[in-house]
Amino acid sequence: MTNTIEIGIIGDYDPSNPTHVATNEGIAHAAEFLPSHTVSAIWLPTDQRHRFDDFQGLICSPGSPYKSLEGALRGIQCARENTIPFLGTCGGSQHLILEYARNVMGIQEASHAETDPYASCLFITPLSCSHVGKTMEVNVKPGTRAADIYKNTRSTERYYCNFGLNPAYQNHLERAGLQISGADEAGEARIMELPQHPFFIGTLFVPQANSAKGRPHPIVMEFVRASSMRLNRALVG
Repeated sequence: MTNTIEIGIIGDYDPSNPTHVATNEGIAHAAEFLPSHTVSAIWLPTDQRHRFDDFQGLICSPGSPYKSLEGALRGIQCARENTIPFLGTCGGSQHLILEYARNVMGIQEASHAETDPYASCLFITPLSCSHVGKTMEVNVKPGTRAADIYKNTRSTERYYCNFGLNPAYQNHLERAGLQISGADEAGEARIMELPQHPFFIGTLFVPQANSAKGRPHPIVMEFVRASSMRLNRALVG
């Protein structure tokens, strides 16, 4: 095993999608601050089988609907169950919620309105107004992992989404252990995390789109750092 941090990006890469390009760039910006490691980012098409536990970190990318919803959920489940650092952004955070609802809460009928608009149990529904192209404030809950990362209780972030967590299920998710650590002015979920996991965070916004050379986004930076710690533990072991 080398000192290369291998990060798997769950998603169907499209070079014309600016959030996909930003995902690659955001990881590269963070990698600059880990000079003792090399970072390799590999896209993992959702309609193919992968050995997700071979990676030191997993990202579920923006850009849903995916070619295979089930393929995306398998990767998220592997990260959650095997304590692999995980970051889901935009559509990735929406599918984080679906995976948790189905496999932790036992609600197998939990669905996404983008792919199954007439389902009986829509955990992911259209936002009251589209957030595509908008920059909006997020209130970060003190005492959470997100607050520790930001070192602040407010942040301004860029969105590319039309869907989000159905507010009717927000309290149910929190009672089941998925903490809402960031919200908009109306209190609706914008950041979610698993407190007991080394790094398991979803954001409805796209932090990698707010990253630059020499100034990586703090969430992406901490994700890559958590992935490096997983690699270091494997090297010692």
